[in-house]
Formats: sequence, structure tokens, C-alpha cells
Amino acid sequence: MTGIYDIVKNRRTYSVDANQSVFEASRLMAEQNIGAVAVLRDGRLAGIFSERDVVKRVVANGRIPGTTKVSEVMTANPRVVAPEESVEECLFIMREFGFRHLPICNGHELMGLISLRDLLLQTHVQQRASA
Repeated sequence: MTGIYDIVKNRRTYSVDANQSVFEASRLMAEQNIGAVAVLRDGRLAGIFSERDVVKRVVANGRIPGTTKVSEVMTANPRVVAPEESVEECLFIMREFGFRHLPICNGHELMGLISLRDLLLQTHVQQRASA
């Protein structure tokens, strides 16, 4: 069985500092065509910031992206999974809690970020391989 880290290990993990602006984080996400970034404070995972956060916590509340810090609108202290976690367990967590992204951590070390799309594609690959 493949651990989830194997799915993203060859991919760069994008992150922003908690003190960066929503504008800066959103620009990075747009440039890299990604839906979420890990938020770090002093090199440690402090939260996750997603497209959904931009819409619900910034735009819908009339906040200014250039002056709003990511730390003010991120999902703080996100649930994390271990590198060897299974695809099935991650899908369960995402369904139960309504997450679309999960940070992969080994202790306090951020190793990657996995998306619902990554997991669904991996499930499809596994199903085709076993057919």
C-alpha cells in the first residue's frame, strides 16, 4: 500500500509566512495554479490558507487583501496526517471534516500538502491497476 507522501514527494510544497498579506498569498496561489498553501510561523506549520478562505473570510467580509494578514483569515492549527497515512484514511478525514487539503507532517516538519483531487486521482490509478 502506498503512503500519501509518495503521491506528492516529487512536488514542491508552497508556503507563506503568517505575516504575509492575503494579496501576496493569493498571488502565489494564482501563479502556481494551486488551491491552498501551508502557513508557517517561525518555520512551523501554523495554518492553511485556501481559495475558500479568500472568498469566505476576506471578500465576503469586505476585508482588504493588501492589508489583511494571512494569519487573520487562515484555518489555524489544521489537522495533519503522517507521511505513511493511507489514501482511504485521508479521504475519510476530508469527508468527515469538510477539508479539501491536508498537510503531511513528520512530527513538526511539514513534508507536503495533499488535496482531495490528488487523492481521487490516486484512487482512480489504483482502481485501474487492479482491474
